[in-house]
Amino acid sequence: MTAPRRALILIDVQLTYFDGPLEIQYPTHSDSLPEILRAIDAANAAGIPVVAVQHTMGEGAPVFDATTAAFALHPEIEAHRKGAWKSVVKEYSSVYAHTDVATWLREQDVDTVTLVGHMTNNCILASAVEGEGLGFTTEVLRDATGAIHLANEAGSVTAETVHTTLMTLLNSNFAAVGSTAAWLEALSSGEALSGSDLVSSAIQGAQEAQTA
Repeated sequence: MTAPRRALILIDVQLTYFDGPLEIQYPTHSDSLPEILRAIDAANAAGIPVVAVQHTMGEGAPVFDATTAAFALHPEIEAHRKGAWKSVVKEYSSVYAHTDVATWLREQDVDTVTLVGHMTNNCILASAVEGEGLGFTTEVLRDATGAIHLANEAGSVTAETVHTTLMTLLNSNFAAVGSTAAWLEALSSGEALSGSDLVSSAIQGAQEAQTA
């Protein structure tokens, strides 16, 4: 098996997610940001292409207004930036929607994308799902992403439940989910990050439900 040809995609590591109504709750940003930086350092050292993505909802929007300070990437991300990074501003949840990211990745001969950043329950999920149709293998680093508490007319759920549920879902079909430490080992050995599949996940899920 040939080694994955990776790119690291930093999704919306913007100040919006470090304070206010969209502040990341699980894993906390104080836990996830160091893992994101570890992944960045490894990618920079290995010459892996890096894409830094920011989300906008337009001027005057309550969040993601590009004219506000909260639109900026976290200063720690900027401190690690290299000139070769690709910068992207998106308007949709998926990093691929109405951007040139997919085209650029193919120009770099990338076949595997590693997603870190925010949020698990929005842009990570949407990007992993769309990546399947575009033919990219997707990896998600569970400790370098994060979710928020949610409540609406359909119900309520904690950030921990949101994150854990979606990591399990993604690992069953759309992505290989692992820790940053596991990814660093896979990167060093030139291997793919290990994941599950839908059938295996279904069988294990049924077995655990029977014994619960």
